[in-house]
Amino acid sequence: MLDPWLVGAALAVEAAVGYPALLQKFVPHPVVWIGSVLRALDNGWNRPEAAHRKFSGLLCLLLVVAAAGGVGAALAQLGPIVVILAGTLGLAQRSLYDHIAAVAAPLERGDLTAARVAVAKVVGRDVEGLDESGVASAALESLAESFNDGIVAPAFWMFVGGLPGLFAYKAVNTADSMIGHMEPRWRDFGWASARVDDVMNWVPARIAGALIALLGGGWRVMWADAGKHASPNAGWPEAAMAGALKVELGGPAVYDGVLHDRPRFGAGPRPSPVDLRRGLRLYMTACIAMWVLFALGGLAWRL
Repeated sequence: MLDPWLVGAALAVEAAVGYPALLQKFVPHPVVWIGSVLRALDNGWNRPEAAHRKFSGLLCLLLVVAAAGGVGAALAQLGPIVVILAGTLGLAQRSLYDHIAAVAAPLERGDLTAARVAVAKVVGRDVEGLDESGVASAALESLAESFNDGIVAPAFWMFVGGLPGLFAYKAVNTADSMIGHMEPRWRDFGWASARVDDVMNWVPARIAGALIALLGGGWRVMWADAGKHASPNAGWPEAAMAGALKVELGGPAVYDGVLHDRPRFGAGPRPSPVDLRRGLRLYMTACIAMWVLFALGGLAWRL
């Protein structure tokens, strides 16, 4: 396990500076590199006529995870400052806040068109038909789920496995987002990526939900509704967010022109722009609570 103070320091630095835009201009974020490798392997190995596509997909995942973990292991040898700075690459507190705030701002001033454009950057559903409440709901669901995927789970695996654990998790999570789908093209090839991602997020997702519920009071809804989600993990932070804000999230959504009847979380009214801003404040509080937990963990580490 890694010193909790190093994880907490990485969280604090990332929250302060994120991944600077100037750096992004010249050096793409490492997740972009992982995505490029996955795309190349998908194009080369995932062919309809290929036999043993599950095995090919598993091999693809193993190669990407091994490469990412190897890079993490090499960087870990360079000392605690490098560990902290490299750790920020696997975290997304700043970027998640910025993306959701970019949705909240136009919603609050009544610019639904701009809000739809902004929310389209963080959700996969069709946004053209979303009203004000639909945009707020989509943004809150993304905020809750990404609180786990982009912050809690990476920090958890950094603590458990150091930089190799963090980078391996990011490789798995990126693979799941790119090839871990149920569409015929990826059902077999991406099976391993989807299952491993489920396993690696099982504990963090429940921690993420518990943090939101602890700070916002969404325990009852989380326990009652988390299991409704098709994912074994995403329902925990989403249901906790719905309960904490006393709104209803989920429900029908359109993906690629097809209406999907998704489960609903919570029993309150549909969210408003005010609720989206409340969700952002709760998110920030939950991030700060994580910093406190790692700070206290570092003290205990030294006893």
